[in-house]
Amino acid sequence: MRKNPLSGILLATSLLALSACQPKDPVAGSATANPEVAPYSLLPEFENRLDIYKQVQLNADLSHLSDNQKTMLAVLIDASVIMDELFWQQAYGPNKDELLAQITDPKVRKFAEINYGPWDRLDGDKAFLTGVEAKSHGAQFYPQDMDKAEFEAAQLPAKDGLYSVIERQAGELKVIPYSQKYKVPLERAAGLLKQAAVLAENQEFTNYLNMRAEALLSDDYQASDFAWMDMKTNPIELVYGPIETYEDQLFGYRAAFESYVLIKDLKWSEKLAKYAQFLPELQQGLPVAEAYKQETPGANADLNAYDVIYYAGHSNAGSKTIAINLPNDEEVQLSKGTRRLQLKNAMRAKFDHILVPIAQELIVPEQRQNITFDAFFANTMFHEVAHGLGIKNTINDKGTVRQALKEHASALEEGKADILGLYMIQQLLEKGEIAEGVLQDYYTTFMAGIFRSVRFGASSAHGKANMVRFNYFKEQGAFSRNEQGQYSVDMDKMQQAVSSLSELILTLQGNGDYDGVAKLVAEKGLIDEALQADLDRLSQANIPVDITFTQGKQVLGL
Repeated sequence: MRKNPLSGILLATSLLALSACQPKDPVAGSATANPEVAPYSLLPEFENRLDIYKQVQLNADLSHLSDNQKTMLAVLIDASVIMDELFWQQAYGPNKDELLAQITDPKVRKFAEINYGPWDRLDGDKAFLTGVEAKSHGAQFYPQDMDKAEFEAAQLPAKDGLYSVIERQAGELKVIPYSQKYKVPLERAAGLLKQAAVLAENQEFTNYLNMRAEALLSDDYQASDFAWMDMKTNPIELVYGPIETYEDQLFGYRAAFESYVLIKDLKWSEKLAKYAQFLPELQQGLPVAEAYKQETPGANADLNAYDVIYYAGHSNAGSKTIAINLPNDEEVQLSKGTRRLQLKNAMRAKFDHILVPIAQELIVPEQRQNITFDAFFANTMFHEVAHGLGIKNTINDKGTVRQALKEHASALEEGKADILGLYMIQQLLEKGEIAEGVLQDYYTTFMAGIFRSVRFGASSAHGKANMVRFNYFKEQGAFSRNEQGQYSVDMDKMQQAVSSLSELILTLQGNGDYDGVAKLVAEKGLIDEALQADLDRLSQANIPVDITFTQGKQVLGL
């Protein structure tokens, strides 16, 4: 993953800088190593978890790229390594190397690397090593001895900001901007982005790289988000910086560092270009009262397919992302819409190695022919497009939906995108704008996809969203389960359930109904005994839960 000499030197320098900026005392909520104690060992109940990830090589055809562009890719991967190390800091703490050094079993060490710490991300963040405390819901974004009440009572400027941590200094809570907390590694990352900008052969991409570099040092990312929206023709893509807030399970405020390096698939992108134009029309047809669809989504958003060649940081932790919808900034979204990136090679790997085997086990034989890659691709794609539908600001002056729903915002937003994605497919099929397959393909593939995502566990926003939806569909009779534990989709009742769940979610978001969402997750975000038995069958059949990557410059021949 990090084999080349240059990135090794950069990484070593970054780590030295990081260690100089970090406290040396053990961190509560992280597993700190001590050379005088016995090595960490795997808890017996996790013995069968070590093989839940299918190893996949991340590669792509680079033959159409110039020497300059290939050199730039190498620089972008070097810059991504820094995001990876910074995410370790946010998720686990400053003692990553000590932790890994004290795990003697290579398979267990690899499992810790995949999870960015000693907690199983696909099993509710349970500790899988001996002598490890429970993971803090706030990860390393907040003091480990701080509770919600203290934070809510604290009079701090911008305390709910995306790009800062909360630290206790002289007994008082303080807001520390990322640009200050991680100053030296972020300066190095900015330098690499500027180096890549010189090599870029696309002016919009050059502008974005330079502006993103400045954002790393100022904590002001909005201008670079606008610049990212203006990129339309660059064959190489970079998603970079502190972006998603899933790692902050205490409040959902803080953004985690990550990176994707991608190559655009021009042929597939051409097929997808037409769909974003339908967003304003589909917004008006949403099955909810008028007050909850008054915002107009940007119709100039674009939709493209990519092969991803490098994941780093949050994007690489636990379950792997197969589609991206960004930026998250509500002002940018309302002004320009969003860009949707479909990660085709990663998607194909999950379909072949996970979704098809799940369908063979859990879907009735007569509906298995409805499991198709086109439907899987479309369900994933329209999930991302559907993030642009609905409402970003509450209708009752509670601020943005994200601020009002706090730690529940991400799970409900993912649930909204899934269900409205199905709504969009249904509408576009009726209009004749989607030519591939029939509605039953999309519904049945979606049903199999629920089993895939539920296995991500309760700590994942996507996992929570799928549990809520599975139980809602069950109550509505959208599917049935036979004596063999195989599931069959009822088309009419599924269509009704899609409409009523869409209305419920959009209403909860528009009202900023924190208590209502908490109640929904508490009542329906659960796996019952029958479903757990079916999921156990998938494990017994050795079907992977997710994928992990062999990636980097050596794999790509750079």
